Amino acid sequence: MTVSPQSGAFDADAPVGQSVVLGTDRPLRLDSGIEFGPFTVAYRTYGKLNAEKSNAILICHALTGDHYVADRNPVSGKPGWWNDLVGPGKILDTDRYYLICSNVLGGCMGTSGPKDINPETGKPWGLSFPVITIGDMVQAQARLLEYLGVPDLFCVIGGSMGGMQVLKWATAYPDKVFSAIPIATAARHSAQNIAFHEVGRQAIIADPDWCGGDYLAQGKTPSRGLAVARMAAHITYLSEAAMHRKFGRNLQNRSSVTYGFDADFQVESYLRYQGSSFVDRFDANSYLYITRAMDYFDIAAEHDGVLANAFRDTRTRFCVISFTSDWLFPTSESRAIVHALNAAAANVSFVEVESDKGHDAFLLDEPEFHGVLAGFLEGAAEHRGLGRGKE
Repeated sequence: MTVSPQSGAFDADAPVGQSVVLGTDRPLRLDSGIEFGPFTVAYRTYGKLNAEKSNAILICHALTGDHYVADRNPVSGKPGWWNDLVGPGKILDTDRYYLICSNVLGGCMGTSGPKDINPETGKPWGLSFPVITIGDMVQAQARLLEYLGVPDLFCVIGGSMGGMQVLKWATAYPDKVFSAIPIATAARHSAQNIAFHEVGRQAIIADPDWCGGDYLAQGKTPSRGLAVARMAAHITYLSEAAMHRKFGRNLQNRSSVTYGFDADFQVESYLRYQGSSFVDRFDANSYLYITRAMDYFDIAAEHDGVLANAFRDTRTRFCVISFTSDWLFPTSESRAIVHALNAAAANVSFVEVESDKGHDAFLLDEPEFHGVLAGFLEGAAEHRGLGRGKE
């Protein structure tokens, strides 16, 4: 279901999953300087907005995530990526909070992105889609909240690229964010992470079926390149300990090596599966655009090179969370955020969760992490005046 701005105000009784066309009369001013609109935003909501409009939580998804936080993904058929956290009586309690999650600008799950049709040409945007940033994604989310009638947020929460969005929200709209939970993230993308992204992008671009980004118009898909990009990225989401525990040097359905280049080892088979299944649910050009948005992210650069300046006079309550085995966004990155918040005299809690599950720990069953979330949200809810089950 797509709703245009001309159809009237948001209907609280409408389906919880839908899309809306925004920016018809007021295009987004992208960081690149381009005026972009109209644009479509696909989103899900869970729970209800209370009478005071004070219980809204924005959930921000990671690079290859989507807005299906707690219900079955219609493409992959898998449960929502935070299904264990979202629902009645759970940490993100739908009896208590109004949860919102949208597919990011540049995505491929319903929000405007390079695979969609450019109204001026009648063909897929491809590489003519404007380059977007994390700030542009947040701008689009802010427009969605306007449409939903949400004046401000009790909390913004997200991990990895979602954590970048959280930081951007807290610095671009400080008066609209009561609390913020950036998880397994950084205030700027490191050279190492940019390098990993470039390997993935080059794998896609080198695929003959990429066709200079025009593969959709030519009825092709750069499946091999996108699969390799996913395989390379997926390695960075795990830890050495997690990979050893799960696979070791175990062989895949054989008793001895083949002295060839089939998937002799279980870890090889696993990565090939991750690559091939990813192709079925993600657009190659979206992968280029979203990884580039992460590469450009640098909060300090927007504030004279001083990260603390980004949080000056903030009243937002922060809970920064990292994981001991995360080498993609190591704890040192989170500590840099915490030090900047301390320098700005902000209200901040910091927890480094002991885990051997790597970067993906924020998506997995990690009791200590879940306990930290529950404790922080409960304290913030008390300060916000949100009683249990209050509507």
